[in-house]
Amino acid sequence: VALGLYFPRKEYLENVYIDEPAGMPLLRIHALRDSHEEVAHFHLCQNLIVSRGRQHENNWFQIREKTGLLYLSKSLEREDFNMLSVGNWMPLPKVILYVHPFQEKECDSTTRTTVFLSLINATAPACSSLTARQLCFTEMDLSFHIKENKPPGTFHQLQLPSVHHLCQNLSISYKLLAAEGVPFRYNENSTSVRVTQRLDREERERYELIAKCTVREGFREMQVEVPFLVNVLDEDDSPPFLPNGTDTADAVVEFNRKEGTVLSTLTVYDADTTPIYPLESSRKKYTGTIITDDPWISETFRVEHIFDEIHFSPNGSQVRGTRHEY
Repeated sequence: VALGLYFPRKEYLENVYIDEPAGMPLLRIHALRDSHEEVAHFHLCQNLIVSRGRQHENNWFQIREKTGLLYLSKSLEREDFNMLSVGNWMPLPKVILYVHPFQEKECDSTTRTTVFLSLINATAPACSSLTARQLCFTEMDLSFHIKENKPPGTFHQLQLPSVHHLCQNLSISYKLLAAEGVPFRYNENSTSVRVTQRLDREERERYELIAKCTVREGFREMQVEVPFLVNVLDEDDSPPFLPNGTDTADAVVEFNRKEGTVLSTLTVYDADTTPIYPLESSRKKYTGTIITDDPWISETFRVEHIFDEIHFSPNGSQVRGTRHEY
């Protein structure tokens, strides 16, 4: 059963050139698990989306079910390019594929990830003409979303399958530069990056690392560094708390108070969530109540609820939360 698999990236981008051979690897997609017993099975949704939402039968792309490697199953020839780019007003025509991580064949939009393939009306450039940046990294930001409290797992591969396949006379190596003790590990042999433990958003919401790549060709060496960011997604797992431990406030009312006078306040903190928009959905989450049997009190007084985003600083890192004031 695989009900809780999710993608740490919402979208992937890659270029496809004319006449690249069948079997050419394009990119690798990863899915993370909600529970230990889940196993990912990668499936392509059946049709390609071409310009203006038109659909076309997918004759060119396949994915390896167990590894998530997307590859060309048939060479994209000039006639194919012309057919797929008809009516496409973009300078680089794009086709869109959807991938989902289940064995069942339904393409549920909540769990799928989107692959944008730019069709290039030229053959693949020679490796010697590519910059270190192009050899090492795609145009995508290295930015990932990992849910808190979920099992460890591999969520990215630094090496580009297409470049590795085409440029075998180059030596390309990577390092992940990170502060001591961060819960991510880089495997030099597979060039994959793994989250090594369950994350806790209330402890840390964002990790900023650097991916460093070294390209060697004979005696020539080039290096390039790019940001590698991991955002931790929240799960509603921490109860709200009261700064002084009391959940009630007494109000003393004097005569001749004007309408709108504030008589008493109560503050509640929630480190778990940030204000949700629309605001009404945040307001409904907590309600303030006057405890009384007297109908006159219920008619004469009311509780107002205002809330705003604040920052907590556990372990020196900033984590967003909400302050509710009644």
